[in-house]
Amino acid sequence: MPPAKKSGRALLREEGLERTDNNLRSHTWPTIQMINQKNYYTEYLKREDQVMVYRQQQEENAKASLQQQAKEKAAAIGYSDAMDVDQEDEKEEEALGSKVIVIHPGSQNLRIGLASDALPKSIPNVIARRSERAEFELESPHPKRLKVDQSGEDGEEDNEEDEDLFGKEFTDRLNELSSDLKQRMRNNKRRILPNSKDLVISYNNRTSAEVVKEHNDPNRVEWTEVPRDNPPEYFVGYEALRIPDTSAPRYRLVWPMRHGWLNEKEYKSKRRLFEDISVILEEAMRRELEIEKKDIQGTYSAVLVVPDLYEKVYINEMLELLFKDFFFQQVCIIQESLAASFGAGFSQACIVDIGAQKTSVCCVEEGMCVAESRMNLKYGGMDVTTAFIKALLVSQFPYQEINLFRRYDYLLAEELKLKYYTLNDAVISVQVCEFHLRTPDSDTKKYSFKCYDEVMIAPMGYFSPQLFDHSEKLQGRRSLLERSYDIYDGKPDDPISTAQLTLYQSPRPSSNGNASVNGGATESGGTPANPVFMTPAKGPALNPFSHINFETSAATPRSSVAGSPAPEGTPVPGTASPALNGSGGGGSGAVPLILMPTGPTPLELAEERDKTVPILALDQAIAESISHAAKGDERKIKEYLGSIMIVGGGSLVAGLNHLLEERLRGMKRYSDHTVMVAPPPRELDPQVIVWKGASVFGKLKSTNDSWIRASDYDILGSRLLAYKCMWLY
Repeated sequence: MPPAKKSGRALLREEGLERTDNNLRSHTWPTIQMINQKNYYTEYLKREDQVMVYRQQQEENAKASLQQQAKEKAAAIGYSDAMDVDQEDEKEEEALGSKVIVIHPGSQNLRIGLASDALPKSIPNVIARRSERAEFELESPHPKRLKVDQSGEDGEEDNEEDEDLFGKEFTDRLNELSSDLKQRMRNNKRRILPNSKDLVISYNNRTSAEVVKEHNDPNRVEWTEVPRDNPPEYFVGYEALRIPDTSAPRYRLVWPMRHGWLNEKEYKSKRRLFEDISVILEEAMRRELEIEKKDIQGTYSAVLVVPDLYEKVYINEMLELLFKDFFFQQVCIIQESLAASFGAGFSQACIVDIGAQKTSVCCVEEGMCVAESRMNLKYGGMDVTTAFIKALLVSQFPYQEINLFRRYDYLLAEELKLKYYTLNDAVISVQVCEFHLRTPDSDTKKYSFKCYDEVMIAPMGYFSPQLFDHSEKLQGRRSLLERSYDIYDGKPDDPISTAQLTLYQSPRPSSNGNASVNGGATESGGTPANPVFMTPAKGPALNPFSHINFETSAATPRSSVAGSPAPEGTPVPGTASPALNGSGGGGSGAVPLILMPTGPTPLELAEERDKTVPILALDQAIAESISHAAKGDERKIKEYLGSIMIVGGGSLVAGLNHLLEERLRGMKRYSDHTVMVAPPPRELDPQVIVWKGASVFGKLKSTNDSWIRASDYDILGSRLLAYKCMWLY
């Protein structure tokens, strides 16, 4: 009898190959059950204790309650001890702000001080480091003169060459502004001498210097002495500006900030750039505030003033510097225009901040900067200084060798500008001026010269910025610091306003040979040279709901906007999706159903903006900012026009307020409005009003939730800015 047939499992069991389950897991990863999508619940960000600001307030309240309990306990022990505790509390209230350092870095000056101080300490934001050659040996003379051919024998040709000393474009702009000034003076019944220019040039050609001995000069300059044995590695501030150019060893001046940006042109590494910023801050705190770096940790807080249109990379790096290098206890950030409104006590105003190399315009409403009104223009007081020196040199200024890369010439140019420039046409006449040229290791030279309209033409560049030279303002841009990108979509996320975008979208003439000023150069036919930056033409809009009849009262349904569909299976060139045929057939007019995005990408737009110097006349910039802030509301337009405040060192020119009012009233859209341009109230210095407002902000104790603590920064880093800034970061 044959053996019984065995199953496959039995055979495997006999052979020892049967699979057995010993309940041992093949991995240690936890098994996550599927979420019931019909019924699930989360408490994330639904309780108050999950909000950082609320938790910090609770911690502060708990700390205050512990202090109160200690006070009550001391009162129970003895009355004298309670009095001591009360006196300590009063001292703490009086010293409010004495542990807060307010930092306002600028392109030319650094303003720093304690929040409890009445005024800040201002030092030049410059550092001099040992180098093989000084800056005047590395760069060509500034302002840059064109090479003049001296082979001409005719005097008229020499005269023309002198007029074109800085190029025909600058000379034409200078003559145009001079003609406008003469017309303005005629309208105001001012007396004009017909040969004023000739008188000035004739006098300046025959004047010579007078030598003044050092012991007869009461205002002689104390130059910085550089020891030959073991010279220091660097000098900071005024000491750096007063180092002799031919010192041994040589020192080179470097400004860490230029035109409101970090100086990427003169630095080769990002590390050295922020090292210089750190050194300048450290020396300023030690010399001006008498605060050592080692005493900052756990004791002092900092308020950092940033531009209205800031770069996120700059803020992130400055936060890293303040927390990781100086070890501040907490840091707070405030925008310049908002700080100016705090300092002046205005709740609503149009703030115009004219700095050394940057001018910003922003409208402030109810303690917040109106985001779409922010504008950043790349010209300022330093451009006025350069234009003033150029205009004087065209008029045969007796000191023809002036070079702003030499330190004593730079100080002389600033002195001449502050002493003589004006925007009041009532004082324009042929006048005799004088100055003293003080150089290291030589006697003082006294010069006299005549000037006419140069003192007003230079600051008129605020309303005609093509007078300024913008050719070198973008050199080195993005060579050290990359722009910031959104971590989700990879698009550039530096803030930009609609008012600022108008500077790039409207092409304007190039200035001083620079083909990238406000939209770039144009071809002879008027077509923009770079078509990538143009606004793309809008294609025909597709309505996905066109097949629905919204007219219920109509007897006949509306016809579809699309033509007859192509036969099934008809290939569409360039796409695999069905097509809508606008011509009723399957011809070349077929439009794909899925349209690819046309026009430049956000990255391309950002790159184009980095190639363009944003400039616009000051009165037009104010009008653009107000129009974008008001958004057509006539009441807001009237309020902003009646509360324009000019701050910054560039606003110190006499007559600027009245001329700006006149030009704004001359605009057709504002002819019926009341325009008022006023300096800061209470006779506050417009140069320090921004710092003053930041100090007020830093002293707010219970209402300021913008402080970023060092412990929180260690955990979250710069992501805290999205929660801590008063504006949408």
